[in-house]
Amino acid sequence: MAVIKVTTADFENVVLKSDKPVLVDFNADWCGPCKMLAPLLEEIAAARDDIKVVSVNVDDEGALAAQFGISSIPCLIAFKDGAETKRSIGFRGKGAIEELLR
Repeated sequence: MAVIKVTTADFENVVLKSDKPVLVDFNADWCGPCKMLAPLLEEIAAARDDIKVVSVNVDDEGALAAQFGISSIPCLIAFKDGAETKRSIGFRGKGAIEELLR
């Protein structure tokens, strides 16, 4: 499965009502560390069927970023059963990203 781009309109259905754990990547096109993180997230999304990996562009979805208190990017938030379980700010390696999903 690929990384899914989500907007405010579909965030609730795709993330909060998901039957699988979801890793949300809050990012922006101009963010260097976000660009470095993207291929790792694609790898994880492709390798795992038991989770969803989604991407939220904070410039396009400011209300969503504000709702979750995003002040620095990249920011990864893991959700399970509609609730935030873990959060990580800044670039992380693949192992640290997978740790968020445990």
